[in-house]
Amino acid sequence: MNKVTRRIFLGASGALGAVALAELTGVKSTFAQRGRQQINLYSSRHYNTDQRLYTDFERQTGIKVNLIEGRGEELLQRIRSEGRNSPADIFLTADVGNIWQAQQAGIFSPVNSTVLNQRIPSNLRDTAKNEWFGFSTRVRVIMYRKGRVNPSQLSTYQDLANPKWRGKLIMRTSTNIYNQSLTAWLLGIEGAAKTEQWARGIVANFARQPQGGDRDQFEAVAAGVADLTVANTYYLGSYATSSDPKRKEIFNQIGVFFPNQAQGQSGAFTNISGGGVLKTAPNRAGAIRFLEYLTSPTAQNYFAKGNFEYPVVQGSEIDPVLRGFGTFRSSNSSLTGVGPNLANAVRILDRAGWK
Repeated sequence: MNKVTRRIFLGASGALGAVALAELTGVKSTFAQRGRQQINLYSSRHYNTDQRLYTDFERQTGIKVNLIEGRGEELLQRIRSEGRNSPADIFLTADVGNIWQAQQAGIFSPVNSTVLNQRIPSNLRDTAKNEWFGFSTRVRVIMYRKGRVNPSQLSTYQDLANPKWRGKLIMRTSTNIYNQSLTAWLLGIEGAAKTEQWARGIVANFARQPQGGDRDQFEAVAAGVADLTVANTYYLGSYATSSDPKRKEIFNQIGVFFPNQAQGQSGAFTNISGGGVLKTAPNRAGAIRFLEYLTSPTAQNYFAKGNFEYPVVQGSEIDPVLRGFGTFRSSNSSLTGVGPNLANAVRILDRAGWK
């Protein structure tokens, strides 16, 4: 597998930019020389376990995966600047908000695949245009400090705005796409007025100004900075098997609660990691074959056991750590509704004073 690292790829000027351009040009030239036996994957997924996916795909199909890594927004900008000459076949990223923004940029093409349509639930893919697909899910849950919060006190995302949690809640910033997508999803359920009231209640309950990533949130909860936070399960899952005793201790101190589970409630917000085939893909057939591979039992197992993500294909195994978090009901509302609500969600977060 060929790989252009983030450090090289994201050099946009000078020597680094020249190196990146040479790498990409070489990838495309090699493709032309060898025929339709490789694909060029632009991915913002930064997990070492994904290397096993690419190696296994190459072994099964003989199609080489040329991996170009970087931040999602930077890769998208690169694709747009490359235009019709882009060597990219596939764009993968995390969060439906990022995927929707890529779709709005017009980079994807429809993929009419019986395999993808049958294996991926309709709410986790683009049923309107068949341009993007979710291949793994990450559930955004309430995490709490054991011994400080009784899980019987917890119920919904909406209840986190209750004054009973004043000074006990911490969150990431409002500029984070995870929080923006969660707010956009709530906006589709609750409407603008209730969502803004919720956001203001969340801000009023902060124990500190928003800062850091998901890991920083539950680490701070474990340290006693606050009692509650909201984070994706896969971040915590990696702490369970860490060789670092401090991380294992943090894992043991944090409880996981799946919100909105009562009858008549929405179910937990379940986001995706996914993407699609570019409309300028040099190897469209190979790209579709790769996307179909990502729904295979082998690939779904890598997602579930290599990165503590939940698989999208029904009946796939999940990691014992995830099973230990308990069973839950996911929201079955289509993620296609999240993207169109993002702009309004950001405005609501700004008005609420969520930094």
